[in-house]
Amino acid sequence: MREALINISYLVASVLFIFGLKGLAHPRTAVRGNLIGALGMLLAVVVTLFDRNIVSFEVILAGIVLGSAVGAVMAVKIRMTAMPQLVALFNGFGGGASVLVAGAALVEVLSLAMPEGEALSTQMKVSTAASGIIGAVTFWGSLVAFAKLQEVLIPGRPVLFRGQHVLNLLIGIISLTLGVWLVINPELSSIYWYMVAVASVLGVLLVIPIGGADMPVVICLLNSYSGLAAASTGFVLNNNGLIIAGSLVGASGIILTQIMCKAMNRSLANVLFGGVGAEITSGPRQDDIYAGRVKSTTAEEVAMLLDSARRVVIVPGYGMAVAQAQHAVRDLTNLLESKGITVEFAIHPVAGRMPGHMNVLLAEADIPYEKLKEMDEANAMMQETDVSIVLGANDVVNPLARTDPHCPIAGMPLIDVDKSRTVVVIKRSLSPGFAGIPNPLFAADNTLMYFGDGKKNIIDLIQAVKEG
Repeated sequence: MREALINISYLVASVLFIFGLKGLAHPRTAVRGNLIGALGMLLAVVVTLFDRNIVSFEVILAGIVLGSAVGAVMAVKIRMTAMPQLVALFNGFGGGASVLVAGAALVEVLSLAMPEGEALSTQMKVSTAASGIIGAVTFWGSLVAFAKLQEVLIPGRPVLFRGQHVLNLLIGIISLTLGVWLVINPELSSIYWYMVAVASVLGVLLVIPIGGADMPVVICLLNSYSGLAAASTGFVLNNNGLIIAGSLVGASGIILTQIMCKAMNRSLANVLFGGVGAEITSGPRQDDIYAGRVKSTTAEEVAMLLDSARRVVIVPGYGMAVAQAQHAVRDLTNLLESKGITVEFAIHPVAGRMPGHMNVLLAEADIPYEKLKEMDEANAMMQETDVSIVLGANDVVNPLARTDPHCPIAGMPLIDVDKSRTVVVIKRSLSPGFAGIPNPLFAADNTLMYFGDGKKNIIDLIQAVKEG
């Protein structure tokens, strides 16, 4: 009876997780979805405590206090612009927890089974090996992703060396071999930790060749890995709630990974092994495209353009996050709307360094979700747009994706700002984007380059609009 009640409670918690995920699919229901998911997790935790198959309430209480303290500090200290790094860390913590829990469970079961002469189940052995490998890859891969996004110790650009793919394959085979050895000889628990050590090296080597602008895909993939590691640990512990929750995270991460790849018109293999952005790609030179064609502008000139505009579309990119210009953008939006101008935002799926990066930053600045238009919807209204303001975006508005079949972003869907009446690009310089290729948009007849820091330029523009 008690076991049935526990399993039913886990099932109810799993249903809450599913409804929570459904709520997170839309901004209007995201808060409610988050609360429903949290309720499901609370139920799962309470049921686990009721099961009493735990170390002790004292240790759990200490963990809650410590975790709450760390979480509170991070919530206060972390800026919204650093949210991709935080998400990467959370993915890593999930993978690391799976490694430690599965390893501890193996040691505990061996200490109980060996004196009795009992054999471990195949489920226990296989799921322990899977949890160790996937969890270690997730933990160390996520730490590398964090370091790349933060640009500490590891550069944000791809790190490539000769024989890299062969080395990764060799280390992967060694990890799997150790996993098989563990399944055959589970009484040698030290094999588990050797396997984890080798898989940790694999996690580092898999992520270092990936550039910062591909991090939306990598973060989705690592999130999926953390879910798969958790599901494997659920099989280790025979915990149905953990199995279902981990499977949901793993499946949603894979789905989002596919969406991100489709948005870039690239395969997952190309993202993981392509090394895009490591060096300037061959193709037309900047001098050939820009020479004598780039027209710079000032805040006063842009203000005059906006004064006669009826529809303005702002295209945010990673440069907006770096400049922390989202609040200044909100002020500009409010000012233009007070003059009767319609202002909307065109959001590319892979703009920024994590899925929904631009949405998160604009939401922090209290910009209504209704103004955030997805790529297809935004493109449908570009021909009726008087002024498009590109703020820190580059490759997602680069026309070479349409015209050069050999460039790294060939075929990638774009925000069609070049179809609007006038394009104002706010950028520090003419430096190429992540793909390492020039952008003909900067030299287009209807484009004006507003050079400078994104936040400062927007503030200057606000002042010019007021004075105008």
